[in-house]
Amino acid sequence: MAGRAQIPTKNSALIAMIADEDTVVGFLLSGVGDVDLRRKRNYFIVDSKTTVKAIEDAFKDFTTREDIAIVLISQYIANMIRFQVDSYNNPVPAILEIPSKDHPYDPTQDSVLSRVRYLFSAESIASSRY
Repeated sequence: MAGRAQIPTKNSALIAMIADEDTVVGFLLSGVGDVDLRRKRNYFIVDSKTTVKAIEDAFKDFTTREDIAIVLISQYIANMIRFQVDSYNNPVPAILEIPSKDHPYDPTQDSVLSRVRYLFSAESIASSRY
């Protein structure tokens, strides 16, 4: 369809993850892990020694790769790079914030949910009619 973002892949699209070790291992056990011929992985494990710069670099890498359709990021990690997450506005790959074992999900901090609320709020619908 014209105007819709297409996922340009040869075989299939990947889900990328930026999360703590337990969350990443859970997804890897479900079969979403991938390592290509260049040894590039579709996951990035964050621990207490991981720098914010490393997280930013992983986010930039995953959001610019053509073989990735969705980036799952733990919400507490997304808060560390909130400016980048909030300023990202491409439809593909989609950015989804997920909870982790030690940090519960807070819907007030989710950038995608706040955009959806704005789009479907009574004020924005009423203002688009006039």
